[in-house]
Amino acid sequence: MSKRALLEVIALDAEDAVAAQAGGADRLELVTDMAADGLTPSVATFTEIRSRVDIALRVMLRLADGFAAGDVDALARRARELRDAGADEFVIGFLDEAGGADVAAVDAVVEVIDGCRWTFHRAIDRAADRDALRKQLADLPGLDTYLTAGAAAGVDEGLPTLLAEAARSGEPGYEPRVLVGGGLRLDHVPRLRAAGLDAFHIGGAARPHGWDAPVSADAVAVWRRTLDSA
Repeated sequence: MSKRALLEVIALDAEDAVAAQAGGADRLELVTDMAADGLTPSVATFTEIRSRVDIALRVMLRLADGFAAGDVDALARRARELRDAGADEFVIGFLDEAGGADVAAVDAVVEVIDGCRWTFHRAIDRAADRDALRKQLADLPGLDTYLTAGAAAGVDEGLPTLLAEAARSGEPGYEPRVLVGGGLRLDHVPRLRAAGLDAFHIGGAARPHGWDAPVSADAVAVWRRTLDSA
């Protein structure tokens, strides 16, 4: 029997977090400002959520929209504040002007989080060369996940890439788990699970009434059941 698939849900606040856990989420991605596609939440938001749920939390480290790192010193300070508040899993992802990984910026943040596990987020879907990016990052400590749709436009377009990368699992640069997210729908799940992919990330799909409304525990539960039966 295949192991239970991981379900990660975007949470903006404690209400979201409680609903996501009630619906069967295994992990949360904590962000603020979805208009900018997800930025670093405040320490206060993190500590409130941490006190309300007991599932894993990955905290976004990103100060501005886009894939440039921006002020790396400010980013490192925010990372340290969150680390000091008890955050122990993170989400990072920066590209340089050529579309490669901004290794210097990522490395500066990884040094601050000091061995914590982290996800390289959907910046990989904007990279000039996905394979080269994976090899650039392969030796960084703590990197255990890539959040990806396989393409910038989402899973519909990226499905062939996701299936091809799943087949390379375990090769150099392909050891981190693939967390599928970005335009992900329930009807994608059977093909992805059949290919051995076992981690899924939802945001809008957990909010049937839009981003101005909270996460729906019922919507999360539908995903939980679908993943468990696929």
